[in-house]
Amino acid sequence: MLSRREILLQSAVLALASQAFGLALQCEPAAALPGFKKDLNKRKKGRVPESEFKDGPQGLKYYDVVLGKGTEVQEGARAVVHYEARWKGVTFMTSRQGLGVNGGEPLGFDVGAKAAGGTLPGLDLGVRGMRVGGQRKLIIPPGLAYGKKGIGEVPPDATLEFEVELLSVKTSPFGFRTKIVEG
Repeated sequence: MLSRREILLQSAVLALASQAFGLALQCEPAAALPGFKKDLNKRKKGRVPESEFKDGPQGLKYYDVVLGKGTEVQEGARAVVHYEARWKGVTFMTSRQGLGVNGGEPLGFDVGAKAAGGTLPGLDLGVRGMRVGGQRKLIIPPGLAYGKKGIGEVPPDATLEFEVELLSVKTSPFGFRTKIVEG
């Protein structure tokens, strides 16, 4: 029995041949193949309905895509994450841009820091309780994001969506901040 990939490849070859030689062929559309639509839906970037999200502090909403098995993030620790920030479905900031297979440089920040060393309040609150290796989607209200100011292409009072992957947690105050190199 032929796999779906082989059937699709044969269909494409027949379609090209029929165009080249002016033949009229009857072919089944790809959507008629068993399981095609289900596989296509799996490949769509994981849109999770907002009703599936849990309520967090101060209007934050979160959804755990993958539960990590490592150290848990607590206030006072230094968290290192990869993230992707979106507004209205358009990515405007990511830590994964760059060269190489994984690309980019992870973001490190002190959880609970109010001044230097901190990050957006929504991201700070959103990583608490995560474990290393975990992945989480966040819906961050304007009050925990850029508020009434906005930034760049993000207008004032914008609700943001973040995808976060927790790479490591440093709980000891000793030592130097280290750049994590993936690969």
